Amino acid sequence: MPSTTRLPVLLLSGWLGLSNLVAAEVPLMQAVPLPYDQVSFQRDGQELARYHFGGDLRRPFVYPLNGPSGRSLTRMGHPHDPVGHSHHNSAWITHHDVNGQSFWSDKGGQIVHQRVENLADSNIEAAITAINHWVGTNNQVLLIETRRTAVVPLPKKEWLLLLDLRLEAKGKDVVLGKTPFGPIGVRMAKTIGVNDGGGVIRNSAGGVNEKEILWKPAKWVDYSGPITSKAEEGITLMDHPGNPSHPTFFHVRNDGWMGASLTYSNALTIPVGQPLHLRYGLYVHSGVPSLKKLEERWVEFSVMPLPDLEPKKKK
Repeated sequence: MPSTTRLPVLLLSGWLGLSNLVAAEVPLMQAVPLPYDQVSFQRDGQELARYHFGGDLRRPFVYPLNGPSGRSLTRMGHPHDPVGHSHHNSAWITHHDVNGQSFWSDKGGQIVHQRVENLADSNIEAAITAINHWVGTNNQVLLIETRRTAVVPLPKKEWLLLLDLRLEAKGKDVVLGKTPFGPIGVRMAKTIGVNDGGGVIRNSAGGVNEKEILWKPAKWVDYSGPITSKAEEGITLMDHPGNPSHPTFFHVRNDGWMGASLTYSNALTIPVGQPLHLRYGLYVHSGVPSLKKLEERWVEFSVMPLPDLEPKKKK
Protein backbone atom coordinates (compact mmCIF):
# COMPACT_ATOMS: atom_id res chain seq x y z
CA MET A 1 0.00 0.00 0.00
CA PRO A 2 1.56 3.38 -1.01
CA SER A 3 2.48 5.78 1.75
CA THR A 4 0.47 8.94 2.23
CA THR A 5 3.58 11.00 1.42
CA ARG A 6 3.98 9.33 -1.99
CA LEU A 7 0.32 9.72 -3.00
CA PRO A 8 0.46 13.48 -3.75
CA VAL A 9 3.60 12.90 -5.81
CA LEU A 10 1.88 10.22 -7.87
CA LEU A 11 -1.16 12.44 -8.40
CA LEU A 12 1.05 15.37 -9.39
CA SER A 13 3.01 13.32 -11.92
CA GLY A 14 -0.22 12.02 -13.41
CA TRP A 15 -1.60 15.54 -13.70
CA LEU A 16 1.56 16.74 -15.41
CA GLY A 17 1.25 13.91 -17.90
CA LEU A 18 -2.34 14.87 -18.68
CA SER A 19 -1.39 18.52 -19.04
CA ASN A 20 1.22 17.57 -21.62
CA LEU A 21 -1.40 15.68 -23.59
CA VAL A 22 -3.78 18.62 -23.53
CA ALA A 23 -1.02 20.97 -24.66
CA ALA A 24 -0.26 18.90 -27.79
CA GLU A 25 -0.80 20.90 -30.96
CA VAL A 26 -3.95 20.18 -32.97
CA PRO A 27 -3.34 20.60 -36.73
CA LEU A 28 -5.21 23.48 -38.35
CA MET A 29 -5.96 21.36 -41.41
CA GLN A 30 -7.35 17.84 -41.12
CA ALA A 31 -8.52 15.12 -43.53
CA VAL A 32 -11.30 13.46 -41.53
CA PRO A 33 -12.55 10.01 -42.66
CA LEU A 34 -16.35 9.73 -42.76
CA PRO A 35 -18.81 6.88 -43.31
CA TYR A 36 -19.74 5.81 -46.84
CA ASP A 37 -16.24 6.28 -48.32
CA GLN A 38 -15.83 10.01 -47.85
CA VAL A 39 -13.09 12.26 -46.47
CA SER A 40 -13.87 15.73 -45.14
CA PHE A 41 -11.21 18.43 -45.51
CA GLN A 42 -11.54 20.75 -42.53
CA ARG A 43 -9.94 23.98 -41.39
CA ASP A 44 -10.17 24.37 -37.63
CA GLY A 45 -13.17 22.01 -37.61
CA GLN A 46 -15.04 23.72 -40.46
CA GLU A 47 -15.52 21.72 -43.66
CA LEU A 48 -14.10 23.24 -46.83
CA ALA A 49 -14.50 20.28 -49.17
CA ARG A 50 -15.29 16.57 -49.24
CA TYR A 51 -13.77 13.77 -51.33
CA HIS A 52 -16.18 11.00 -52.41
CA PHE A 53 -14.76 7.65 -53.53
CA GLY A 54 -17.40 4.95 -53.03
CA GLY A 55 -17.08 1.84 -55.20
CA ASP A 56 -20.56 2.32 -56.69
CA LEU A 57 -19.66 5.76 -58.11
CA ARG A 58 -18.71 6.23 -61.75
CA ARG A 59 -15.71 8.25 -60.62
CA PRO A 60 -14.34 9.92 -57.45
CA PHE A 61 -15.14 13.62 -57.08
CA VAL A 62 -14.97 16.57 -54.69
CA TYR A 63 -18.20 18.11 -53.38
CA PRO A 64 -18.83 20.58 -51.88
CA LEU A 65 -16.22 23.29 -52.46
CA ASN A 66 -17.30 25.79 -49.81
CA GLY A 67 -16.39 29.43 -50.34
CA PRO A 68 -15.67 31.99 -47.62
CA SER A 69 -19.44 32.47 -47.19
CA GLY A 70 -19.79 28.79 -46.22
CA ARG A 71 -21.82 27.90 -49.32
CA SER A 72 -20.70 25.49 -52.02
CA LEU A 73 -19.45 27.18 -55.18
CA THR A 74 -20.07 23.98 -57.16
CA ARG A 75 -23.09 21.73 -57.74
CA MET A 76 -23.97 18.26 -58.94
CA GLY A 77 -25.40 18.12 -62.47
CA HIS A 78 -26.49 20.73 -65.00
CA PRO A 79 -29.15 23.11 -63.58
CA HIS A 80 -31.34 22.65 -66.68
CA ASP A 81 -30.46 19.07 -67.65
CA PRO A 82 -29.75 17.02 -64.50
CA VAL A 83 -30.27 13.65 -66.22
CA GLY A 84 -28.33 14.29 -69.44
CA HIS A 85 -25.48 15.83 -67.46
CA SER A 86 -25.51 13.53 -64.43
CA HIS A 87 -21.77 13.07 -65.00
CA HIS A 88 -21.14 16.68 -63.94
CA ASN A 89 -19.89 15.85 -60.46
CA SER A 90 -18.89 19.21 -58.97
CA ALA A 91 -15.09 18.98 -59.47
CA TRP A 92 -13.91 15.74 -61.03
CA ILE A 93 -11.22 13.94 -63.05
CA THR A 94 -12.03 11.94 -66.18
CA HIS A 95 -11.48 11.77 -69.97
CA HIS A 96 -13.69 11.21 -73.00
CA ASP A 97 -11.31 8.99 -75.01
CA VAL A 98 -9.04 6.43 -73.32
CA ASN A 99 -7.98 3.91 -75.97
CA GLY A 100 -11.27 4.69 -77.68
CA GLN A 101 -13.40 4.26 -74.56
CA SER A 102 -15.24 7.12 -72.86
CA PHE A 103 -14.91 7.67 -69.13
CA TRP A 104 -16.73 10.99 -69.47
CA SER A 105 -20.35 9.90 -69.44
CA ASP A 106 -22.10 7.71 -66.89
CA LYS A 107 -22.43 4.87 -69.41
CA GLY A 108 -18.79 4.18 -70.31
CA GLY A 109 -15.73 3.18 -68.34
CA GLN A 110 -15.49 3.57 -64.58
CA ILE A 111 -12.74 5.04 -62.39
CA VAL A 112 -12.78 2.66 -59.42
CA HIS A 113 -11.21 3.46 -56.06
CA GLN A 114 -8.84 0.73 -54.83
CA ARG A 115 -7.36 1.93 -51.58
CA VAL A 116 -6.31 4.92 -49.51
CA GLU A 117 -2.53 5.20 -49.41
CA ASN A 118 -2.25 8.09 -46.98
CA LEU A 119 -4.18 10.71 -45.02
CA ALA A 120 -2.23 13.81 -43.99
CA ASP A 121 -3.01 16.52 -41.41
CA SER A 122 -0.88 19.61 -40.74
CA ASN A 123 -1.00 23.37 -40.36
CA ILE A 124 -0.24 23.89 -44.05
CA GLU A 125 -2.53 21.35 -45.75
CA ALA A 126 -4.81 18.34 -45.42
CA ALA A 127 -4.59 15.61 -48.05
CA ILE A 128 -5.61 12.16 -49.18
CA THR A 129 -3.58 9.99 -51.53
CA ALA A 130 -5.57 7.23 -53.22
CA ILE A 131 -5.10 4.56 -55.88
CA ASN A 132 -7.75 4.30 -58.62
CA HIS A 133 -8.17 1.92 -61.56
CA TRP A 134 -9.57 3.15 -64.88
CA VAL A 135 -11.64 0.11 -65.84
CA GLY A 136 -12.98 -0.20 -69.39
CA THR A 137 -16.34 -1.60 -70.45
CA ASN A 138 -14.73 -5.03 -70.88
CA ASN A 139 -13.53 -4.93 -67.23
CA GLN A 140 -9.94 -4.43 -68.38
CA VAL A 141 -7.79 -2.02 -66.35
CA LEU A 142 -6.38 0.57 -68.75
CA LEU A 143 -4.78 2.99 -66.29
CA ILE A 144 -3.53 2.83 -62.72
CA GLU A 145 -3.95 6.26 -61.19
CA THR A 146 -2.34 7.67 -58.08
CA ARG A 147 -4.23 10.80 -57.04
CA ARG A 148 -3.33 13.21 -54.29
CA THR A 149 -6.12 15.63 -53.33
CA ALA A 150 -4.97 18.39 -50.99
CA VAL A 151 -6.53 21.49 -49.46
CA VAL A 152 -4.24 24.42 -48.62
CA PRO A 153 -5.51 27.28 -46.40
CA LEU A 154 -5.14 30.87 -47.52
CA PRO A 155 -5.87 34.19 -45.75
CA LYS A 156 -9.40 35.60 -45.41
CA LYS A 157 -11.08 32.16 -45.49
CA GLU A 158 -9.87 31.48 -49.02
CA TRP A 159 -8.17 28.21 -49.96
CA LEU A 160 -6.55 26.18 -52.70
CA LEU A 161 -7.47 22.70 -53.93
CA LEU A 162 -4.49 20.84 -55.41
CA LEU A 163 -5.06 17.82 -57.65
CA ASP A 164 -1.94 15.79 -58.48
CA LEU A 165 -2.22 12.80 -60.80
CA ARG A 166 0.08 9.98 -61.83
CA LEU A 167 -1.42 7.95 -64.69
CA GLU A 168 0.34 4.67 -65.52
CA ALA A 169 -0.57 2.50 -68.52
CA LYS A 170 -1.44 -1.08 -67.53
CA GLY A 171 -0.17 -3.77 -69.89
CA LYS A 172 -0.06 -1.73 -73.08
CA ASP A 173 0.28 1.89 -74.16
CA VAL A 174 -2.73 4.11 -73.55
CA VAL A 175 -3.77 6.85 -75.96
CA LEU A 176 -5.76 9.80 -74.65
CA GLY A 177 -7.61 10.74 -77.81
CA LYS A 178 -8.12 14.20 -79.29
CA THR A 179 -11.13 15.64 -77.45
CA PRO A 180 -12.15 18.78 -75.54
CA PHE A 181 -13.53 16.69 -72.68
CA GLY A 182 -11.01 15.96 -69.93
CA PRO A 183 -9.16 15.51 -67.74
CA ILE A 184 -10.76 17.97 -65.31
CA GLY A 185 -14.21 19.52 -65.08
CA VAL A 186 -15.88 21.99 -62.73
CA ARG A 187 -19.63 22.57 -62.55
CA MET A 188 -20.26 25.89 -60.84
CA ALA A 189 -23.20 26.73 -58.58
CA LYS A 190 -26.25 27.88 -60.56
CA THR A 191 -26.18 31.45 -59.25
CA ILE A 192 -22.56 31.91 -60.36
CA GLY A 193 -23.29 30.99 -63.98
CA VAL A 194 -23.31 33.80 -66.53
CA ASN A 195 -26.76 32.87 -67.82
CA ASP A 196 -28.52 32.07 -64.54
CA GLY A 197 -26.87 34.37 -62.05
CA GLY A 198 -25.06 37.13 -63.88
CA GLY A 199 -21.58 35.77 -63.15
CA VAL A 200 -18.50 36.38 -65.27
CA ILE A 201 -15.77 34.19 -66.81
CA ARG A 202 -12.27 35.61 -67.36
CA ASN A 203 -8.95 34.15 -68.42
CA SER A 204 -5.25 34.96 -68.21
CA ALA A 205 -5.29 36.38 -71.74
CA GLY A 206 -7.93 38.98 -70.85
CA GLY A 207 -10.88 37.22 -72.46
CA VAL A 208 -14.37 37.57 -71.02
CA ASN A 209 -17.14 34.96 -71.07
CA GLU A 210 -17.73 32.06 -73.42
CA LYS A 211 -17.42 33.93 -76.72
CA GLU A 212 -13.87 35.10 -75.97
CA ILE A 213 -12.58 32.15 -73.89
CA LEU A 214 -14.02 28.95 -75.40
CA TRP A 215 -11.27 26.87 -77.08
CA LYS A 216 -8.61 29.48 -76.30
CA PRO A 217 -5.28 28.64 -74.59
CA ALA A 218 -4.67 30.18 -71.17
CA LYS A 219 -2.81 29.65 -67.91
CA TRP A 220 -6.01 29.95 -65.92
CA VAL A 221 -9.74 30.61 -66.15
CA ASP A 222 -11.79 32.22 -63.39
CA TYR A 223 -15.54 31.85 -62.88
CA SER A 224 -17.05 34.29 -60.34
CA GLY A 225 -20.55 35.41 -59.44
CA PRO A 226 -23.23 35.80 -56.76
CA ILE A 227 -23.38 33.11 -54.07
CA THR A 228 -25.51 35.00 -51.52
CA SER A 229 -27.65 38.12 -51.78
CA LYS A 230 -24.67 40.14 -50.55
CA ALA A 231 -21.58 38.20 -51.64
CA GLU A 232 -19.80 37.24 -54.83
CA GLU A 233 -17.28 34.38 -54.84
CA GLY A 234 -15.62 32.14 -57.38
CA ILE A 235 -13.10 29.52 -58.44
CA THR A 236 -9.99 29.90 -60.60
CA LEU A 237 -9.05 26.73 -62.50
CA MET A 238 -5.26 26.77 -62.98
CA ASP A 239 -3.14 24.74 -65.40
CA HIS A 240 0.36 23.87 -64.14
CA PRO A 241 3.30 24.83 -66.40
CA GLY A 242 4.62 21.26 -66.16
CA ASN A 243 1.51 19.82 -67.82
CA PRO A 244 1.74 18.80 -71.48
CA SER A 245 0.28 21.39 -73.87
CA HIS A 246 0.54 24.20 -71.30
CA PRO A 247 -0.97 26.77 -71.59
CA THR A 248 -3.92 24.50 -72.17
CA PHE A 249 -7.14 25.09 -74.05
CA PHE A 250 -10.18 25.67 -71.87
CA HIS A 251 -13.73 24.44 -72.37
CA VAL A 252 -16.10 26.98 -70.83
CA ARG A 253 -19.79 27.72 -71.09
CA ASN A 254 -21.96 30.59 -69.90
CA ASP A 255 -24.23 27.97 -68.27
CA GLY A 256 -21.77 27.49 -65.39
CA TRP A 257 -19.22 25.00 -66.71
CA MET A 258 -15.45 25.10 -67.11
CA GLY A 259 -12.78 22.52 -67.80
CA ALA A 260 -9.17 22.20 -68.91
CA SER A 261 -8.76 20.33 -72.21
CA LEU A 262 -5.45 18.46 -72.17
CA THR A 263 -5.92 16.85 -75.59
CA TYR A 264 -7.91 19.50 -77.42
CA SER A 265 -5.35 19.82 -80.24
CA ASN A 266 -3.66 16.42 -80.31
CA ALA A 267 -3.88 12.93 -78.86
CA LEU A 268 -1.43 12.04 -76.10
CA THR A 269 0.18 8.62 -75.65
CA ILE A 270 1.10 7.22 -72.24
CA PRO A 271 3.71 4.51 -72.94
CA VAL A 272 4.05 1.54 -70.62
CA GLY A 273 6.64 2.39 -67.99
CA GLN A 274 6.41 6.16 -68.60
CA PRO A 275 3.59 7.49 -66.41
CA LEU A 276 1.96 10.84 -67.09
CA HIS A 277 2.10 13.41 -64.28
CA LEU A 278 -0.45 16.23 -64.11
CA ARG A 279 -1.25 19.01 -61.66
CA TYR A 280 -4.28 21.31 -61.51
CA GLY A 281 -5.24 23.91 -58.94
CA LEU A 282 -8.58 25.40 -57.94
CA TYR A 283 -8.34 28.73 -56.13
CA VAL A 284 -11.48 29.26 -54.04
CA HIS A 285 -11.87 32.96 -53.37
CA SER A 286 -14.10 35.80 -52.26
CA GLY A 287 -15.27 38.62 -54.52
CA VAL A 288 -14.27 39.06 -58.15
CA PRO A 289 -10.47 39.44 -57.92
CA SER A 290 -8.54 41.64 -60.31
CA LEU A 291 -6.66 40.00 -63.17
CA LYS A 292 -3.44 41.06 -61.46
CA LYS A 293 -4.35 39.23 -58.25
CA LEU A 294 -5.36 36.10 -60.14
CA GLU A 295 -2.10 36.14 -62.07
CA GLU A 296 -0.16 36.49 -58.82
CA ARG A 297 -2.05 33.53 -57.37
CA TRP A 298 -1.22 31.46 -60.47
CA VAL A 299 2.48 32.35 -60.17
CA GLU A 300 2.46 31.17 -56.55
CA PHE A 301 0.70 27.96 -57.61
CA SER A 302 3.19 27.35 -60.43
CA VAL A 303 6.19 27.13 -58.08
CA MET A 304 4.64 25.10 -55.26
CA PRO A 305 6.52 21.84 -54.55
CA LEU A 306 5.26 18.74 -56.34
CA PRO A 307 4.53 15.58 -54.33
CA ASP A 308 6.30 12.29 -54.88
CA LEU A 309 3.65 9.93 -56.26
CA GLU A 310 5.99 7.12 -57.26
CA PRO A 311 5.05 3.72 -55.80
CA LYS A 312 6.95 2.91 -52.65
CA LYS A 313 9.01 -0.27 -52.79
CA LYS A 314 8.04 -2.83 -50.18
CA LYS A 315 10.79 -3.50 -47.66
